Amino acid sequence: MTDPLVPRPAATVMLIRQDHPVGLEVFLMRRHSAMDFVAGVMVFPGGGVDDRDRNADVAWHGPDRQWWADRFGVDPDLAEALVCAAARETFEECGVLFAGAADDPDLLVDDASAYREQRAALENKSLSFGEFLRSEKLMLRADLLRPWANWVTPKEERTRRYDTYFFVGALPEGQLADGDNTETDEAGWATPQSALDDFAAGRSFLLPPTWTQLDALNGRTVAEVLAVERRIAAIEPSLAAEKGGNWEIEFFNSDRYNAARNRRAPQGYSDGVPLT
Repeated sequence: MTDPLVPRPAATVMLIRQDHPVGLEVFLMRRHSAMDFVAGVMVFPGGGVDDRDRNADVAWHGPDRQWWADRFGVDPDLAEALVCAAARETFEECGVLFAGAADDPDLLVDDASAYREQRAALENKSLSFGEFLRSEKLMLRADLLRPWANWVTPKEERTRRYDTYFFVGALPEGQLADGDNTETDEAGWATPQSALDDFAAGRSFLLPPTWTQLDALNGRTVAEVLAVERRIAAIEPSLAAEKGGNWEIEFFNSDRYNAARNRRAPQGYSDGVPLT
């Protein structure tokens, strides 16, 4: 039997905002159909930890790396890299920057579009996140993020595996989120309930970690979410082969997830109404 792949550390950010007529909304992106991993799936911004996220030597405001290490149950070096990766990936993938002036903790970035060229350089890896912040005299605002969850790709996955740490953060005032990246063909804001309904109706597809986080956000306000102190334990689903060659995924909430999946339209996944 082949040994399981070693999971790669990754960071994912649930970007939220309060829309007063409809309530809490979360930013979701659909991975392009040409992607070689989870194509066509709705996801939050995020990705793997880059080597340059480690020891990035960035100015920092907010809980220190030991605080993050304690919450996520990792060593301080990895905790620091995860926070850097969370901020970097959010900027790369949707243009939202959790940063502020290095010499003024009260001054947040309110128009990240001014760094459009740097965003492109980060995405093509010609620029590191640390280099970007230092050159623009910015500091990472770790206080704008909260730890939320930790999911590990099942051992049965033979393509790639991730040890993914979920963060949550409110959209900074004045900033706009977009889906202007090479991995996404659709992006926008949706309430957790509408995203869950789209999945159950077959208009989109959600993997269990995304479905579970949307379920946890549902019915809460932004203020309530940011005030939550989560006890984070690693969740690693398992895959069991079914008759016919299909796989059944098993985790603590898999009965509800599978019930939603089984309510999907007979034709399975189909293009849904674009997110607003």
